[in-house]
Amino acid sequence: MTSRRAPSDSISDSETALPAVCIVTVDEEFLDVLRPELAPWFAVTVRDSYDNLARWTRETGVAAILLDIDTEGDDPFGGLPVLNELRRLNEAFTLISMSRARARSVEKQALAAGADAHFRNPVDVAELRITLTETLRRRSEESERTKMRQRLIESSRFQDFVGASESMRLVYDAIQQVASSSINVLIRGESGTGKELVARAVVALSRRANKPYIRLNCAALPENLIESELFGSERGAFTGATESRPGQIELADGGTLFLDEIATLTVPLQTKLLRVLEDHQVQRLGGRTQRKIDFRLICATNEPLEEMARTGRFREDLYYRIHVIPIDLPPLRERAGDIPLLCEFFLEMHCVANGIAVKSMSDDALSVLEEHSWPGNVRELENLIQRLVVTVRGSEIKAADLPPRLVAQSFAAQEAILLPAEGTDFDEEIRRLETALLTAALSRMKGSKTAAARLLKIDGQRMKYLCRKYGL
Repeated sequence: MTSRRAPSDSISDSETALPAVCIVTVDEEFLDVLRPELAPWFAVTVRDSYDNLARWTRETGVAAILLDIDTEGDDPFGGLPVLNELRRLNEAFTLISMSRARARSVEKQALAAGADAHFRNPVDVAELRITLTETLRRRSEESERTKMRQRLIESSRFQDFVGASESMRLVYDAIQQVASSSINVLIRGESGTGKELVARAVVALSRRANKPYIRLNCAALPENLIESELFGSERGAFTGATESRPGQIELADGGTLFLDEIATLTVPLQTKLLRVLEDHQVQRLGGRTQRKIDFRLICATNEPLEEMARTGRFREDLYYRIHVIPIDLPPLRERAGDIPLLCEFFLEMHCVANGIAVKSMSDDALSVLEEHSWPGNVRELENLIQRLVVTVRGSEIKAADLPPRLVAQSFAAQEAILLPAEGTDFDEEIRRLETALLTAALSRMKGSKTAAARLLKIDGQRMKYLCRKYGL
C-alpha cells in the first residue's frame, strides 16, 4: 500500500486547544472515514511511518496515538515493537492499535504490548471515537491523581523523612531547632523508626554539613575492637597493630560523630568517651600524647538510658552530657495516618529501582496495613513494599496479596471477606454457615445426630429439622 498524502508532522496553533491525536497509517480510505469523525473533538495529525515516532511524540506532546500495527515493513505486525516502545517511554500515554488481521491472537499481542484498546478493520469509527475519548479522560484523571499524590508526598517530606502526622511535625521542628547549634543530641526511638535519618538531617542543616560525618554502630563491633575503632591506636599497641591509625573520633574532627546504639558501650569505654567530651582531647591506644579534637556528638539508642543510669549500667554523668537535647521518634503504630504516604513513596522508589511500572495500593490493602502494629516500624513497612513490588504481578496491590498473618490480624480484611463491597445474600450466607456447622458436627460424631446435637448445644428435634431442611 502506498501513501498519496504527505504526512503532517506538526499540530497547528488553532488546534492546540483540543487534545492532540496522531493517526499512524498509510490506509487513505481509512483516513477519509476516520478524520471527519475525530476532527470536531481532537486536533488530528497524520504520519505514515514508524520512523522516529517515539521521539516525535515526546517533542510534540500529543495526547494519543492511533497506531495501525501493520502499516509498513515486511513484518505484517511490525507495529507491535513500536507499541511496546511507546508504552515503555510513557505509562500515562493513550495508545490504541488497529489491524486488518482477524485473529484474536493479534489483539492479545497488541494489548500485551501496551495498547489501551485494539480495533480490527473495518473499524467502527463512532465506537473508536468513544473509546478514545473515554481512555483520554481516564488517563487524564489517573495523571491528575498521580500529580496530587506527588504534591501530597512532597508537602509531607522533610529531608529524608516522609510523614505529615503531628508527631512527625514535632520531630521536624526539633531537628530544625538543634541543627544550627553545636550541642550534643540524643535520638531515642524503637528500632526501624529512622534514628540515623534524624542524625543525617541534623548534619545536613548544620554549619558542619560540608565537614566529616562519621557513623559508628557501637553494637556492630566486638568489645575488643570497639575501643581502638573509637580512639585509634599506635603501632604495637596490641597484637596485630602493625601501624598507627586514627580512630573514628579523630576522623570526625571539625565535623560530626554519630554513635548508634550507644547503650551497648561498656562502662570503661563510657568513662573514656566522657573524658574526651570534657577535655576535647583524644589519646590513641598505646599513645602518650593528647590530640585536640573538635566534633559534635550525636547519639542514638532504643534502650531506656534513664533506667540504665539509675541501675549503674550507664554512667549518669555521661548520660547528662549526651542528653542535652533529646529527639524522640514515634513508632509507626502511633503515626498510622502516614502509612498511605509512606506506601506511595516506597512503591514509586522500588518500582523505579526495579524498572517496572509504578504500582498502586488498593483501599482494602491500605486498611490492613493501617491496622498492623508494625513492631519493625518504617523499616518493616519498606521491606514489605519492596517484596510486594517484585512479587505482585498486577498494577494494584490488594489485601489478598499481603502476608496472611497481616490479613488474619486485620478487622478490615475480615470485614471485607465477611461482607464484600458489592453486598451479599443474607439467607444464603446463613444457609452455608448452618450447613457447614451441621456437617462438621455429624462428621466428628460419626454420623450420630443425637451426639451432634449435644455438640452444637441444640435439642434433638431441632437437629432433625435442620438435617431434613438441608438434606443431611
